[in-house]
Amino acid sequence: MRAHRAAGASARRRKGNVMLTVSAWFGLVVYDLVGFAGFGAIHRFVAAFPRRSRPRRDDVIARVCHAVDEACVWYVKRSYCLQRSAVTTCLLRWCGVQATLVIAYRPVPIDSHAWVEVDGRVVNDRPQYQKFFLVLDRL
Repeated sequence: MRAHRAAGASARRRKGNVMLTVSAWFGLVVYDLVGFAGFGAIHRFVAAFPRRSRPRRDDVIARVCHAVDEACVWYVKRSYCLQRSAVTTCLLRWCGVQATLVIAYRPVPIDSHAWVEVDGRVVNDRPQYQKFFLVLDRL
């Protein structure tokens, strides 16, 4: 009986992970479609994306980040940091997490980058970016 329950839980978890990856893939498509209207449209879309009020599972952040990484592997073109981070932010909010998209730059040598923070902690990239990049915007 116990093994049967564990197998059922494992199958539900796999199905949930597949659905998250499919959702992330469609999020990449939506980003590209909204992107035709320019960066301002993407900025407004992410800024206005609501956080659903639902109970948060402990592993949801890791699962969403993994799903977006997996979706990027199967996407039709290369996805850069802003696209990955915008999709991750929206998916996390959809899952009930208060996620923030951070857009930042480094003046010398000039570079820009985007990442996602939850409670001030980088969740989809290296935490060093917080030290070496200056924040332009938080959405």
